[in-house]
Amino acid sequence: MKFAYYQRLGRKDRAIYDRSDSIREVRLPDAPALRDVVGVVKAGLQADDRVVVEAAAGKLALGITQLLEVEPVVVTVLPVRPALRGGELHGLYTRDGRSRPRIRVWMRTARHKRVVAFKTFLRTLLHEVVHHLDFTLWEMPESFHTEGFFRRESSLFNQLVPEAARSLPVAVDDRDEGAAEPRRGFPR
Repeated sequence: MKFAYYQRLGRKDRAIYDRSDSIREVRLPDAPALRDVVGVVKAGLQADDRVVVEAAAGKLALGITQLLEVEPVVVTVLPVRPALRGGELHGLYTRDGRSRPRIRVWMRTARHKRVVAFKTFLRTLLHEVVHHLDFTLWEMPESFHTEGFFRRESSLFNQLVPEAARSLPVAVDDRDEGAAEPRRGFPR
Protein backbone atom coordinates (compact mmCIF):
# COMPACT_ATOMS: atom_id res chain seq x y z
CA MET A 1 0.00 0.00 0.00
CA LYS A 2 1.39 3.37 -0.97
CA PHE A 3 0.56 6.39 1.18
CA ALA A 4 -1.39 9.24 -0.44
CA TYR A 5 1.58 11.61 -0.73
CA TYR A 6 3.29 9.13 -3.10
CA GLN A 7 1.26 10.64 -5.95
CA ARG A 8 2.88 14.05 -5.35
CA LEU A 9 6.43 12.70 -5.57
CA GLY A 10 8.63 13.04 -8.63
CA ARG A 11 10.13 10.02 -10.40
CA LYS A 12 13.40 10.14 -8.42
CA ASP A 13 11.61 10.35 -5.05
CA ARG A 14 9.18 7.60 -6.04
CA ALA A 15 12.15 5.31 -6.68
CA ILE A 16 13.51 6.12 -3.20
CA TYR A 17 10.05 5.58 -1.69
CA ASP A 18 9.71 2.21 -3.46
CA ARG A 19 13.13 1.10 -2.24
CA SER A 20 12.28 2.16 1.32
CA ASP A 21 8.97 0.34 1.11
CA SER A 22 10.69 -2.87 0.02
CA ILE A 23 12.93 -3.04 3.12
CA ARG A 24 10.70 -4.60 5.78
CA GLU A 25 13.00 -5.27 8.72
CA VAL A 26 16.20 -4.38 10.51
CA ARG A 27 18.08 -7.47 11.64
CA LEU A 28 20.09 -6.79 14.79
CA PRO A 29 22.87 -9.37 15.13
CA ASP A 30 22.60 -9.42 18.95
CA ALA A 31 19.41 -7.65 20.03
CA PRO A 32 19.28 -9.41 23.46
CA ALA A 33 22.53 -7.63 24.37
CA LEU A 34 20.61 -4.32 24.28
CA ARG A 35 17.56 -5.39 26.31
CA ASP A 36 19.05 -4.35 29.65
CA VAL A 37 19.50 -0.79 28.43
CA VAL A 38 15.88 -0.82 27.22
CA GLY A 39 14.97 -1.68 30.82
CA VAL A 40 16.95 1.34 32.01
CA VAL A 41 15.00 3.58 29.63
CA LYS A 42 11.76 2.21 31.09
CA ALA A 43 12.95 2.64 34.69
CA GLY A 44 14.14 6.18 33.96
CA LEU A 45 10.75 7.11 32.54
CA GLN A 46 8.97 5.58 35.53
CA ALA A 47 11.25 7.57 37.86
CA ASP A 48 10.76 10.73 35.78
CA ASP A 49 14.55 11.06 35.50
CA ARG A 50 15.45 12.80 32.24
CA VAL A 51 19.20 12.38 32.79
CA VAL A 52 18.88 8.59 33.14
CA VAL A 53 16.52 8.38 30.15
CA GLU A 54 18.87 10.43 27.98
CA ALA A 55 21.92 8.37 28.93
CA ALA A 56 20.09 5.08 28.32
CA ALA A 57 18.51 6.27 25.05
CA GLY A 58 21.94 7.38 23.85
CA LYS A 59 23.47 4.05 24.84
CA LEU A 60 20.68 2.17 23.05
CA ALA A 61 21.13 4.17 19.84
CA LEU A 62 24.90 3.68 20.08
CA GLY A 63 24.41 -0.05 20.58
CA ILE A 64 22.19 -0.31 17.52
CA THR A 65 24.60 1.68 15.35
CA GLN A 66 27.55 -0.41 16.57
CA LEU A 67 25.75 -3.71 15.91
CA LEU A 68 24.93 -2.51 12.40
CA GLU A 69 28.35 -0.91 11.90
CA VAL A 70 27.08 2.52 10.91
CA GLU A 71 27.90 6.05 11.99
CA PRO A 72 26.77 6.81 15.56
CA VAL A 73 24.08 9.37 16.30
CA VAL A 74 23.78 11.81 19.21
CA VAL A 75 20.59 11.45 21.27
CA THR A 76 19.14 14.30 23.30
CA VAL A 77 16.09 13.87 25.52
CA LEU A 78 14.25 17.13 26.05
CA PRO A 79 11.62 17.84 28.68
CA VAL A 80 8.25 18.86 27.11
CA ARG A 81 7.16 18.17 23.54
CA PRO A 82 6.58 21.21 21.38
CA ALA A 83 2.94 21.68 20.47
CA LEU A 84 2.15 21.81 16.78
CA ARG A 85 -1.04 22.81 15.07
CA GLY A 86 -3.14 19.67 15.45
CA GLY A 87 -0.65 17.63 17.47
CA GLU A 88 2.73 17.34 19.14
CA LEU A 89 6.26 16.71 17.93
CA HIS A 90 7.37 13.34 19.33
CA GLY A 91 10.87 13.12 17.90
CA LEU A 92 13.18 14.73 15.38
CA TYR A 93 16.11 13.42 13.36
CA THR A 94 18.50 15.93 11.81
CA ARG A 95 21.70 15.73 9.83
CA ASP A 96 23.54 18.59 8.22
CA GLY A 97 26.61 16.84 6.80
CA ARG A 98 28.99 18.83 9.04
CA SER A 99 28.34 17.46 12.51
CA ARG A 100 27.21 14.12 13.87
CA PRO A 101 23.56 13.30 13.10
CA ARG A 102 21.21 14.05 15.98
CA ILE A 103 18.03 12.57 17.40
CA ARG A 104 15.83 14.61 19.71
CA VAL A 105 13.00 12.99 21.64
CA TRP A 106 10.75 14.54 24.24
CA MET A 107 9.92 12.99 27.57
CA ARG A 108 6.71 14.83 28.48
CA THR A 109 3.50 15.47 26.59
CA ALA A 110 2.81 19.03 25.45
CA ARG A 111 -0.72 19.28 26.75
CA HIS A 112 -0.60 17.75 30.24
CA LYS A 113 3.18 17.66 30.70
CA ARG A 114 3.00 14.00 31.77
CA VAL A 115 5.86 11.58 31.20
CA VAL A 116 5.13 9.68 28.00
CA ALA A 117 4.38 5.98 28.12
CA PHE A 118 7.40 3.70 27.77
CA LYS A 119 6.24 2.04 24.55
CA THR A 120 5.49 5.41 22.96
CA PHE A 121 8.87 6.79 23.97
CA LEU A 122 10.78 3.74 22.77
CA ARG A 123 8.90 3.58 19.46
CA THR A 124 9.58 7.28 18.91
CA LEU A 125 13.30 6.77 19.57
CA LEU A 126 13.39 3.77 17.24
CA HIS A 127 11.44 5.71 14.61
CA GLU A 128 14.20 8.33 14.58
CA VAL A 129 16.88 5.61 14.56
CA VAL A 130 15.25 4.16 11.42
CA HIS A 131 15.53 7.58 9.74
CA HIS A 132 19.25 7.45 10.60
CA LEU A 133 19.56 3.92 9.23
CA ASP A 134 17.88 4.95 5.99
CA PHE A 135 20.76 7.36 5.38
CA THR A 136 23.65 5.35 6.84
CA LEU A 137 22.84 1.65 6.42
CA TRP A 138 20.77 1.74 3.24
CA GLU A 139 22.40 4.92 1.89
CA MET A 140 19.14 6.49 0.76
CA PRO A 141 19.22 10.18 -0.17
CA GLU A 142 15.84 10.69 1.58
CA SER A 143 14.00 8.96 4.40
CA PHE A 144 10.32 8.65 3.58
CA HIS A 145 7.55 7.33 5.81
CA THR A 146 6.51 4.19 3.96
CA GLU A 147 4.87 0.98 5.08
CA GLY A 148 8.34 -0.58 4.95
CA PHE A 149 9.70 2.21 7.15
CA PHE A 150 7.11 1.50 9.85
CA ARG A 151 7.75 -2.24 9.58
CA ARG A 152 11.46 -1.58 10.16
CA GLU A 153 10.57 0.44 13.26
CA SER A 154 8.38 -2.43 14.51
CA SER A 155 11.05 -5.01 13.77
CA LEU A 156 13.51 -3.14 16.00
CA PHE A 157 10.91 -2.81 18.76
CA ASN A 158 10.00 -6.50 18.58
CA GLN A 159 13.65 -7.56 18.83
CA LEU A 160 14.36 -5.26 21.79
CA VAL A 161 11.20 -5.80 23.83
CA PRO A 162 10.39 -9.43 24.63
CA GLU A 163 6.90 -10.56 23.64
CA ALA A 164 5.69 -10.88 27.26
CA ALA A 165 6.53 -7.23 27.92
CA ARG A 166 4.81 -6.11 24.70
CA SER A 167 1.54 -7.78 25.64
CA LEU A 168 1.23 -6.20 29.09
CA PRO A 169 -1.82 -3.93 29.31
CA VAL A 170 -1.24 -0.19 29.57
CA ALA A 171 -2.61 1.43 32.71
CA VAL A 172 -5.10 4.24 32.08
CA ASP A 173 -2.85 6.90 33.64
CA ASP A 174 0.13 5.54 31.69
CA ARG A 175 -1.47 6.34 28.33
CA ASP A 176 0.11 9.03 26.24
CA GLU A 177 -2.45 11.51 25.01
CA GLY A 178 -0.31 12.07 21.91
CA ALA A 179 -0.58 8.40 20.97
CA ALA A 180 -4.28 8.58 20.10
CA GLU A 181 -3.39 9.84 16.62
CA PRO A 182 -1.33 7.35 14.64
CA ARG A 183 1.73 8.82 12.94
CA ARG A 184 1.58 6.33 10.10
CA GLY A 185 1.17 7.67 6.63
CA PHE A 186 2.40 11.18 7.24
CA PRO A 187 5.20 12.38 5.02
CA ARG A 188 8.47 13.24 6.61
